[in-house]
Amino acid sequence: MNKENPFMGLGVALVTPFNEDGSIDWNMFAELIEFQIANGTDYLCILGTTAETQTLTEEEKHEIVNKAIKQIDGRIPIMVGCSSNCTATVLQQIKQYEIDGVDGILTAVPYYNKPSQEGIYQHFKAIAENCSKPIVLYNVPGRTGVNMTAATTLRIANEFSNVIAVKEASGNLEQFKEIVAGSPAHFKVISGDDGLAFDAMQNGVIGVISVMGNAIPKTFSTMIHHLQNSEIEAAAAIHEQLKPLYSLLFTEGNPPGIKDLMASRGMIKNVLRLPLVPVSKATHEQTIQAFANIKL
Repeated sequence: MNKENPFMGLGVALVTPFNEDGSIDWNMFAELIEFQIANGTDYLCILGTTAETQTLTEEEKHEIVNKAIKQIDGRIPIMVGCSSNCTATVLQQIKQYEIDGVDGILTAVPYYNKPSQEGIYQHFKAIAENCSKPIVLYNVPGRTGVNMTAATTLRIANEFSNVIAVKEASGNLEQFKEIVAGSPAHFKVISGDDGLAFDAMQNGVIGVISVMGNAIPKTFSTMIHHLQNSEIEAAAAIHEQLKPLYSLLFTEGNPPGIKDLMASRGMIKNVLRLPLVPVSKATHEQTIQAFANIKL
């Protein structure tokens, strides 16, 4: 594990596999974890957006965390999502989850109620003051409805040493650069977009929390590790192959796109919980064609 920051390189936002009846497929969950570890993933992010966390019961969330900790057994770091648009709820999650066995938490900008920048700051201040684990902020305005500015991110980073990174999914490379340039030594930037990881990592970003990595961790981790080693030409060759998939996997939302690809590879059943549904036949066919052109 990297002593500077446990969340360097390729992190994968793990999907939650379901059976046909909608229950969690625990055997497949275990297989997916082993698949990730065997294929170069540096750390796992559980209970993120890609896990369909909003559709999971509290009991299921607890079981996912506990099973992941037990199975991974310290082989790679674990990041667990603790997010809500109610600050008190996040603080409750931190107390209730078995976070002793994880290496950090990922917590998103509050969604739907669209707080001001001061509200965002106060939200994360409360979390930082009540969490014993390293904290990774998550800025994803496409889902939350509000962008956490670089200034607010840096304000938090400079005031709280246990806030160690931001998963930046604004899609704005200039915002990435501004945060990197102004960050204190302990604070890093992680890309929240697969498609931006190639450019972002050439501008001081330490890695990516990936959706695509669920299906092709070996290929994607190879690209990320090339970038870590400044092997830009080798990374670019993989990046060019993956370009068509970056957008296709999100055409009908996440995780329907990645689950469709995984199901086509026989990795999971193509089952989601409402309100999410499988992608259309047209998107499926385009994805399969794009995937067929990749040299794994």
